[in-house]
Amino acid sequence: MPEPAPAIHLRIDRLAWEEGILFEDLDLSFPAGRWSCLLGPSGCGKTTLLRLVAGLLEGGEARASDGRPLDGRIAYMAQSDLLLPWLTVRENLVLGPRLRGAGRALMRDARERAAELLAQVGLAAYAEALPQTLSGGMRQRAALARTLVEDRPVVLMDEPFSALDTVSRHRLQELAARLLADRTVLLVTHNPLEALRLGHQLFVLGGRPTRVQGPLVPEGAPPRPAGDPAVLRLQGALLDQLVASAALTEAA
Repeated sequence: MPEPAPAIHLRIDRLAWEEGILFEDLDLSFPAGRWSCLLGPSGCGKTTLLRLVAGLLEGGEARASDGRPLDGRIAYMAQSDLLLPWLTVRENLVLGPRLRGAGRALMRDARERAAELLAQVGLAAYAEALPQTLSGGMRQRAALARTLVEDRPVVLMDEPFSALDTVSRHRLQELAARLLADRTVLLVTHNPLEALRLGHQLFVLGGRPTRVQGPLVPEGAPPRPAGDPAVLRLQGALLDQLVASAALTEAA
């Protein structure tokens, strides 16, 4: 990674839609080089927070701890892999630099990095394959590699593993934790176990206006084993908290 990952502070004075106030007087801090997980019922604003940090929405101010702008320092990985079907896996990985008009030297560097990452995610043999020939898990591995080609210190992930089967999800969690170590990661997930395995700190959103509970800080370093007694103990308490948050949101 070319630069240290910064901590991020997000301030929202007031953000409202036609349906009412979504956020009001909210401050959130996400530590440098750590995974922060956002959980809560649908419609509580988890993805909105990611979009505010990414600068894709107005209504909040996201600041990096090093004082530098966040623009150009963020990579975004969505729930869908968003691979273009007419491009090979390798071509998909270097699409970003190509669309930005990268010169010959930068494109050479991007292709070399793409080849390294495809090897790390176990897809070196599929570099020239089209996305539709890959399984769902393989496509998400390719999407993770494409996110890393950008080599950004901040990574935003919006339910990237939710469509996968249990085994593929577990493997991708392990892979992401290893490849995104030392980055500042914000992960939106509906899965309490996933958050407990990957997160250095967890936030639960709910109510209207949305309030944020936390952070909950699990013991041990990610990725934590799914059968870890500490993880299992926290999973029940976290699920109860999510049920209560959903009830608050539905009642609002």
